[in-house]
Amino acid sequence: MATRARVKLSSTDVNKLNEVCNQIKEIAETGKANLAGPIPLPTKVLKVTTRKSVSGDGTASFERWEMRIHKRLLDMDPNERVMRQIMRIQVPEEVNIEIEVKS
Repeated sequence: MATRARVKLSSTDVNKLNEVCNQIKEIAETGKANLAGPIPLPTKVLKVTTRKSVSGDGTASFERWEMRIHKRLLDMDPNERVMRQIMRIQVPEEVNIEIEVKS
């Protein structure tokens, strides 16, 4: 069975997420590693509804808050040189990255 490196990216800012995906894609192309992705995974939507008034008096008005978590998945050959370059990428604070090598 061939080994694969799986890179999981998640962020609340889709633009910064796509920038990091494009950087990884460019590194894989220059290093001639086989790349599958970025595969967009379903967006997780977290919703919170709170009541505006502090006490129970007045009309029942609510505020609705929403946070979207976007995810991308990349599979590639675990070329050592390519993996070192990927680990040196400046990743913004909003983007979470996980790299795992599967056999």
